[in-house]
Amino acid sequence: MTDLAAAPRRHISANYVAMLAVGMVVGAGIFRSPAAVAEAAGSPEWLFAAWALGGLITLVGALCYAELATAFPHPGGDYHFLRLAYGRNWSFLFAWARFTVINSGSVALLGYVLGDYLNVVIPLGTIGPPLYAALSVIILTAFNLRGAGKGHDAADYSLTGLEVVGLLAIVAAALALILQGVPAVEGLNLTNIAAPPPSFGYALVYALLAFGGWSEVATLSAEVRDPKRGMLRALVMAAALITVLYLAVNWAFWYGLGVEGLAASTAPAADLIAKAFGPWAGVITALAIAFAVITSINATIVVGGRTTYACAHDWPALKRIGRWDEKRQIPSAAIWAQGIISLALVVFGAFYQGFATLVDYTAPVYWLFLAMSGIAVIVLRIRQPNAERPFKTPLYPVLPILFALSSVAMLWSALSYVTAETGAGALVSLCVLGSGIIALFFVARAKPAASPPN
Repeated sequence: MTDLAAAPRRHISANYVAMLAVGMVVGAGIFRSPAAVAEAAGSPEWLFAAWALGGLITLVGALCYAELATAFPHPGGDYHFLRLAYGRNWSFLFAWARFTVINSGSVALLGYVLGDYLNVVIPLGTIGPPLYAALSVIILTAFNLRGAGKGHDAADYSLTGLEVVGLLAIVAAALALILQGVPAVEGLNLTNIAAPPPSFGYALVYALLAFGGWSEVATLSAEVRDPKRGMLRALVMAAALITVLYLAVNWAFWYGLGVEGLAASTAPAADLIAKAFGPWAGVITALAIAFAVITSINATIVVGGRTTYACAHDWPALKRIGRWDEKRQIPSAAIWAQGIISLALVVFGAFYQGFATLVDYTAPVYWLFLAMSGIAVIVLRIRQPNAERPFKTPLYPVLPILFALSSVAMLWSALSYVTAETGAGALVSLCVLGSGIIALFFVARAKPAASPPN
């Protein structure tokens, strides 16, 4: 096994980290979430408000993570921050949540996003989305089991570029409609805005789902060439770029489809581009977006497998999952395990509402631990006041508290909404998280590993 205590080499640029963050985030829901946001928002004014507020919350969170990542750089990312702030037991529960709920659930729900768009290219009826989702998990898990190769930087830049081009194509479709003299489907009233609908909180849940994934790049904090400002630049650049892109894309959806049309669409990007350029353009776009979503699924598998490995490396009872394949330079056992859980969640989604149910499954647990990471900024200021902090969150402690409160609000919105609806996904995820306490009891009985890495 590799030694996590060994210091990683600082060899990557802030631009690369920002690019990777954009690559992970852009395919994580923007091609599917807008429909759910539109349905919950109910009007164009609150549709745009949800996306703008989502970008602001993400920026505040990025500033909090910049402090944690520059003060306590580590390949474990959140796992390491939570262990320093709350101890090994809480960090284990976080790793358990990442393994069974957050990352595996994200892989499964992204599979359904992919399935919705591939079902436009090769229609298979109602069986299409779950079948495509299952195949994506199997194929991409197998792909990651091949091992790490060279030239990843160029490939990552190319794939992220494809994602951004996909978003710009959506904006271009709306501009084409304007040039064709096609008016907006509905008007925008900024002088007499109605009160937000009761479901606005869940509109934010879906919007922030599309922003999700940016915090994952904290695992690269020990590898950025500029240890003082690199992560700050990367996180802020990524948050700003993603927000601008998302607002532009949702403007295009609103212009070409309207809120009701957007809410009713399962593949809004394909529908909009087909309206502007014809049906074949919609099919080609659906295929391009499918490749972009594949990029995010692949990145989620990569990050999730390594987080599971990092935790298992610290707990002797999990040594089988914590094995590192020296020949292929991958945590093969962790990737296998994550793939099995993700496939099971695809099957679970097939019996309910697919994408929507898996959002319900991942959202509460995701926001719980994101809130804990926000509070960790304050806890570590108190517990380790003398630690070197190349960057400090501005307006401390206001911004960490606001970020934590917004995460708690999203947790509450997710729980209250799914309780009012079916609650199946959230209930199952909370039970799975609770099972982590039982798992902790058993793994803690083994002799602890010698000094965990700092």
